[in-house]
Amino acid sequence: TLKTVVAVVEKFAREVNTDDVRFLLAAGNSGIEAATNIEVERAHKLITLVVYAVVVLVCLLTFRSWRAAVCIVLPLYITSVLCEALMTWLGIGIKVATLPVIAVGVGIGIDYGIYIYNKLKYYLDRGWNIHDAYGEALKTTGRAVGFTGLTLGIGVATWVFSPIKFQADMGILLTFMFVWNMVGALLVMPALALFLCKPADIESVEEKGSRSECIIATPPFGKG
Repeated sequence: TLKTVVAVVEKFAREVNTDDVRFLLAAGNSGIEAATNIEVERAHKLITLVVYAVVVLVCLLTFRSWRAAVCIVLPLYITSVLCEALMTWLGIGIKVATLPVIAVGVGIGIDYGIYIYNKLKYYLDRGWNIHDAYGEALKTTGRAVGFTGLTLGIGVATWVFSPIKFQADMGILLTFMFVWNMVGALLVMPALALFLCKPADIESVEEKGSRSECIIATPPFGKG
């Protein structure tokens, strides 16, 4: 690979370079691509940090709650970390072609989280307890999120069979991001909401059949 070639050349240059003679990396298509990959790898963490900072800021401005930002963004971050682990396991390096995968995954995944959270908050604001609100959110918005996530995942999964390595790699990574962002929105985000919604904040007032309607004394998703 280019990384191996660059490492070998740099090692050779360090061993034989003198004040009068210096060996430098060649240019050409391979040299330019190698230099680009090095810069992309250096900037990867910064770019990821900026993407998530913007997402968190937008969530804070929209919902005016740090709890909402945590519930929506944390599942996305977990998926991003798992995606990078998958890239390492499959030997897919971070380069210009693969760098947008994280941004695309975050862009799609944030929609899932916002849809589920917004519906969950809708029922909580009307006095439902977290369990009933989650169940009703799954019956309505959850179905749409599940259908969308599976449709996108199955669609890009067909790229895996492409003879073009770049397209095959994108098929694997995008399928993983789309499906796991969906799972995070449907399972992890409500679990975080339950964790952040402390029992002391909820005062049960009446039992109606199998449903216990609650009044949120201190709204768990209100202003922090």
